[in-house]
Amino acid sequence: MRERMSPVDAVGGALSWLTIIPVSRRDDTFDRRFGGAAISAVPVVGLLLGLLVAVIAWGLSLTHLTATLIGILLVVVLGIGTRGMHLDGLADTADGLGCYGSPDKVAEVMHSGSTGPFGAATIAVVMIVDTAGFAALSDQSRWSAIAAAIVLGRVAVVVACRSSLPPARTTGFGALVAGTQRTSVVVWSVLTFVAMILVGGWQPLSHNDFDVASAVRAGATALVVLAFAWLFTRHCSRRMGGVNGDVLGAVIELSTAIALVGLLI
Repeated sequence: MRERMSPVDAVGGALSWLTIIPVSRRDDTFDRRFGGAAISAVPVVGLLLGLLVAVIAWGLSLTHLTATLIGILLVVVLGIGTRGMHLDGLADTADGLGCYGSPDKVAEVMHSGSTGPFGAATIAVVMIVDTAGFAALSDQSRWSAIAAAIVLGRVAVVVACRSSLPPARTTGFGALVAGTQRTSVVVWSVLTFVAMILVGGWQPLSHNDFDVASAVRAGATALVVLAFAWLFTRHCSRRMGGVNGDVLGAVIELSTAIALVGLLI
């Protein structure tokens, strides 16, 4: 029996998969053991990305750039940092869900290599929401909220890879990660809910040490995002016969957008 992958290797694997950071691995085997470990570490990658984007947002706020332009630049940074993979997955998933037919027909549309009207429209909407959300949070100097939205989008991936949802195909990214998460779903969900309450309640520009109303709204945002990830991936699994890599990209993008909106309500 092979040894369990160490947390450091799991984070390194997730970084090498989901970002442009070149991380070397001692074991180049790509199997479900590696896939499960890497997915369980995706929220850590989200935290690193979130902190990076939050620091960049803070730095840009010290310039004469408008909040809108800062929002645009943050979206660009995230897109480059993740190789645009999640946006590609979002477009393919939207096109697949937008067609009628069997799981085989949906798979054919998703892997056609071109972006259809549903995909293009969905990308446009999500990028507009992200830009406006990052701009508003930057204008309010809510750097921790920017990081929190990005982390929430990555926690949603763990939910999407829960054990009750099978992979859509026997090959590809989905075959390595779908259905691999059990305990991690509960652990990350609880940790994220608690963290969101703390992030939401801490108001650096307020005279109050802790804003209960904001904390409740942030906690509710976390619950909404996690519930969305659960229901959306269940729907995708029914339409596609399981979960694939494109669905995971869509979950990240949509969950991040929902989190941004929720944190601004």
